[in-house]
Amino acid sequence: MRKTLLMLGLCISGILLNMFFSRLCFYAGFPLYMDTILTITVTLNGGLFWGMLCGALTNVISHSIWGHGWEAYLFTICNIATAYITWLFMKFFPRELTNKQDTLQKPSPLSAKSSRLITLMDRVIILTLLSFALCIAMSILGGLIATFILYLNSYYFEIDGVAGTFSATMFGQDVPLVLKEIISRIPVNIVDRLISAFAGFGIAVLLRRFIHKNFN
Repeated sequence: MRKTLLMLGLCISGILLNMFFSRLCFYAGFPLYMDTILTITVTLNGGLFWGMLCGALTNVISHSIWGHGWEAYLFTICNIATAYITWLFMKFFPRELTNKQDTLQKPSPLSAKSSRLITLMDRVIILTLLSFALCIAMSILGGLIATFILYLNSYYFEIDGVAGTFSATMFGQDVPLVLKEIISRIPVNIVDRLISAFAGFGIAVLLRRFIHKNFN
């Protein structure tokens, strides 16, 4: 019960912070989404269910408050997919992304320092791979969703981000719409997902230490 309440509090906090970072970028004029940082954090600390719940409610609540039209709700899939991809990486790389460590042998002080350095390098590599996996997945998903919306409503444009602007300026008229929408998202997502992956992991580590110190 205590764990459930703890995760519920973390999920609610994650939703609010996702919305805060997203609005901050919007009002500051930064061409980034920044709405999945805490989705990654919650997934790393709570698992797939809580991560997907955080991601889904972030989009649903945000779009309900700021009224971007029914089309914007479709992009909830992207935030849910972020949790799923992060969870898959946790399964493949538990040592780098979770607290699972090999404790069968007690390392010497020298080997412990070497082990920490190797772990740090491994984490940087895995987080970079995660960010690029998210970049590709979000660009494809976002592009497909935007294409579907534009076929239904040719006057629709995205309020957040600059993918729509890139799509209109980077390509000629002969390029298929779906390719425009996918490729135009890649420059934004490269930066956005790098920041999200590393920031989300960093917050997750701090939260683990806080929870271990105060709730164990």
